[in-house]
Amino acid sequence: MTKCEVCGNDYDKSFTIEMAGKRHTFDSFECAIHALAPECSGCGCRIIGHGVEHDEQIFCCAHCAEMAGSSGLKDRV
Repeated sequence: MTKCEVCGNDYDKSFTIEMAGKRHTFDSFECAIHALAPECSGCGCRIIGHGVEHDEQIFCCAHCAEMAGSSGLKDRV
């Protein structure tokens, strides 16, 4: 069994994700999202979809991007 790097749970169904050349071990997708998913520059939520990007910032949606001053971005383009 392997321990989750977020919660420390020692779980027999843990899994490993390799990202940017570094290996991470988790016991759930919830912990993996908490550790690896980018944070919206507008509202701070974790982005688990594609999101939108502008000026090297990532947002969960066009609304958050607009509220931060980025215009012309659309969801589902």
